[in-house]
Amino acid sequence: MKTISTLLLLFVLGCSNGSSNKNYEAVSAMAEMDMAEEIPISQQLTPPLEEIEQKIIKTARLAFETKDLDATHKKILQLASQYKGLVQNDNSGKDYNRIYKSLTVRVPTENFQKFIDGISEGVDYFDHRDISRQDVSEEFVDLEARLKAKRTLEDRYLELLKKANNVKEMLEIERELSNIREEIEAKQGRLQYLQNQVSMSTVNIEFYKTTAETGITQSYGQKMKNALQGGWNGISVFFLGLLYLWPLFLVAIIIVFVLRIFLKNRKKKH
Repeated sequence: MKTISTLLLLFVLGCSNGSSNKNYEAVSAMAEMDMAEEIPISQQLTPPLEEIEQKIIKTARLAFETKDLDATHKKILQLASQYKGLVQNDNSGKDYNRIYKSLTVRVPTENFQKFIDGISEGVDYFDHRDISRQDVSEEFVDLEARLKAKRTLEDRYLELLKKANNVKEMLEIERELSNIREEIEAKQGRLQYLQNQVSMSTVNIEFYKTTAETGITQSYGQKMKNALQGGWNGISVFFLGLLYLWPLFLVAIIIVFVLRIFLKNRKKKH
């Protein structure tokens, strides 16, 4: 019934020659009200949680020590390939007493646990092993419902655009359509992002090897060599320091020379 009444109103207003702006506002308001009333209440409400397909975003953070850095790195790359994963980042570095590698791997969610188990094999102890699961099912359903409603509203405004009486009405309707399409694009982008995060899980991995550079044992011959080099460097620094002090030596020589002349003249007088 509401649809029939809206069509009748459109027909009457389309045939009217006066007050076109008020007609447009009335029609657009009726379009939004009619759209909301046509959707059954049972469909407007969020479905029960047990009826919603679960959308889970899984992430993991692993950190551990390894004896062979290159072998562990090669193993993780093989596991990523085996479970159809994608290596997003692959970095390496060096701290005070360790060298490390860090990777960010995206794997299909169905292979998430298998990938984690594969990495865990042979690891005696994890510095960090954090696995999180974020349920975004309700947000997913809400976005889909809002997107569907916005698309229906877009169709209604397109129908109004066909029945616009003048340029002013067309511009107003097109402005509303532009706002609606921006909202549609934003919700589509958010849905695509959530779908990507749900379908591909993220695993951050850091593994390292402790080095002994701070406590390397040296042979007696190496110690003697280091001592000789250190002694020579010390003598070089000493003589360089003397060169920097040459003005002071020059002043001291002049003072001594003047004192000697002064003392000689004094003795002659006595």
